[in-house]
Amino acid sequence: MNNSHIAIGIDIGGSHISCGAVDLKINKLLDGTCFESEVDNKASADDIFKSWLQAINKTISKVGISQVAGIGFAMPGPFDYAKGIGLFERNEKYLHLYGVNVVAEIRSRIGLPDSFPVRFINDATAFAVSEAWIGVGKPYSKLIALTLGTGFGSAFINEGIPVLEGDTVPQFGCVWHLPFGDGIADDYFSTRWFEKSYLNLTGRKVKGVKEISDMFDSDEIARELLIEYGSNMGDFLAPWIKKFGAQHIVIGGNITGAYDKFGKYLELSFLKHQVECGVSLSVLKENAAIIGSARLIDPQFFVKVESLLPKM
Repeated sequence: MNNSHIAIGIDIGGSHISCGAVDLKINKLLDGTCFESEVDNKASADDIFKSWLQAINKTISKVGISQVAGIGFAMPGPFDYAKGIGLFERNEKYLHLYGVNVVAEIRSRIGLPDSFPVRFINDATAFAVSEAWIGVGKPYSKLIALTLGTGFGSAFINEGIPVLEGDTVPQFGCVWHLPFGDGIADDYFSTRWFEKSYLNLTGRKVKGVKEISDMFDSDEIARELLIEYGSNMGDFLAPWIKKFGAQHIVIGGNITGAYDKFGKYLELSFLKHQVECGVSLSVLKENAAIIGSARLIDPQFFVKVESLLPKM
């Protein structure tokens, strides 16, 4: 890390890129440095990088490249987080980044030296890191973070550091791949479960969980689905909360907009399983992954997580 204490944090989504500048000296996302660009994830690698740079260069221009100590990316998987290489071969998104050295491309396109830090972390883990660092999870040493949306993201945090292996956490330190129902957890705790279930039960299509949540008081099927979602999640998480010894859960993602409908049933399920674990919604929200990825540039933090990156 150079003498600067400014890090650029970047969140790569399925259809957009968001970025901002974080002052690592005061642990704060700087006002006026956040920008977003739309991205066609099926475009060529060159077009994807051009879309990314539209936002990244705007953020850099606000602080000056000479003041930037490094760039951190919060990336969806599959991705080689240690080497910065796309592994999206069997993924519908970002197929043209398969095998691409993102580190080299970013340095080349911005004009950065080979020594300039460009680092990567899983997007759900970045969310968890930020919430444990400066978010609602800060008071707790053992934290489970969930991102509820198009996928079921999760991470286990102990003293601010992701836990990826050991007897107290699932394989890979996340839960999306674990068996549940007739499939895996990701099938049941993501947006598509709501859409598929409502269609199967009513023959009507809905787009997104908000539409179902808005019908909670007027549509019995919508209400039952939200109750089932919360109850099932509590049943699924309870054993892992106990095993990990989690003190708190923080939840982010689009589905949190319906927490006032399903949250009661999640918490009732915890009581049923005799789980004492509080739940909070993210206050960092869409900025969480930006902040978490920027923290990779903090040398004291990076030395603790560098060995974990190949396991994500």
